[in-house]
Amino acid sequence: MKKRDRFIAAAIFVGMVLAQAGIASRAEALSGDDYRQLETFANILAVAQQNYVSPVPTKELVDGAIHGMLASLDPHSAYLTGDDYRDLEDHTRGSFGGIGITVTLTNGVITVTETMKDTPAERGGVKVGDQILKIDNQPTATMTLDAAVSRMRGVRGSSVQLTLRRDGQASPLTISIARDVIKIESVNSRDIDGYAYIRLDQFQEASDEEIEQRIASFQKEDHGRIRGMVLDLRDNPGGLLNQAVKIADEFLDGGMVVYTQGRDETQQEKFFAHPKSGFYPFPLIVLVNGGTASASEIVAGALQDHGRALIVGTQTFGKGSVQTILPIDDHSALQLTTARYYTPAGRSIQAVGITPDVVVDDPRPELAMKEDEDEGVHNVATIPPASSKQSGAASASKEPDWTIDVQLTKTIDILKHWNTFKTQLVRKETVFG
Repeated sequence: MKKRDRFIAAAIFVGMVLAQAGIASRAEALSGDDYRQLETFANILAVAQQNYVSPVPTKELVDGAIHGMLASLDPHSAYLTGDDYRDLEDHTRGSFGGIGITVTLTNGVITVTETMKDTPAERGGVKVGDQILKIDNQPTATMTLDAAVSRMRGVRGSSVQLTLRRDGQASPLTISIARDVIKIESVNSRDIDGYAYIRLDQFQEASDEEIEQRIASFQKEDHGRIRGMVLDLRDNPGGLLNQAVKIADEFLDGGMVVYTQGRDETQQEKFFAHPKSGFYPFPLIVLVNGGTASASEIVAGALQDHGRALIVGTQTFGKGSVQTILPIDDHSALQLTTARYYTPAGRSIQAVGITPDVVVDDPRPELAMKEDEDEGVHNVATIPPASSKQSGAASASKEPDWTIDVQLTKTIDILKHWNTFKTQLVRKETVFG
């Protein structure tokens, strides 16, 4: 799978809202022409079953037709069943049952690239570089990464047995590990030259609470007055719409954050930030790139329109459509595009993205994507990463050296010369409503 395809696969989780009462989730009465089209489909199904070179189950043909139908609409609409539906819930909830390792394919062998701190894998003795030969006595040689990850996930308290090949060991090791709830860390922060730095990897259920805690911590350290802050949204594919609104609210003193327009009246919505007493608009820069999408673009667009933040980096992805989850039954659902996002000033995000106020190219794009080449990287403890940057669950010692990050270095330099660059923040006198 190519890099862009993988990113789209990650981005389709973004901007999802639960099905509203007014959105039709069941078929309504069909016209005569619609019935004739369905009759054509039934005839083709029957002919294919009777004449294809080998027998094909009806379910397989119907599922293929459904997937093809939705794929013809846009890249973000999809039919979710089984593991796909459960994975969607895991990503948005931010936790699931697993063992806490990152794996990749190295020369065709599933290999451990990271053991997360304080997880069953670390406690069980799994080490970086271990090659997973078997999972519950099933050889991994013919398994895909997705299949291997699925086998290692499971209910808290249940066990999984791994057969590992380790450098320096004459024979394979067999380790039994009890699964636990693995929390997906989405927020990472630190001080850089006296400035607050917050990186958000994905918009999950509690991301706003984490952001609020990090801001409060920085305020305490800076005696209540933050000197300046970088909100790093690079390679953030998005997440939950309500989290985008809440996180934008953290930095705004009221005003519109985003609005949606769709075919159904329930999709005509406006979302606002809350006015705050004693609001302190400290210098703020949002760092973006081509991997910044959907919920990330909502935040960047709102802060830009209100003149609250300087946007630095490269053009964002341009994923500005709303996917509504419409349950079909207990095991499947439709993920359907039902509306589009617009910034407070009325800019459409879809297929356009957010244009930075200050363009800073990353001279090392291939290095940034190196771990995510065609062999792929899958994380049993977190979502498959969109880049090689560490998630918030990684230890501080694994943080990249910011001085060799050209975009971040430029951003810190802008904060140091804020009075010069802040003229690019065009304050909006219009009240977006």
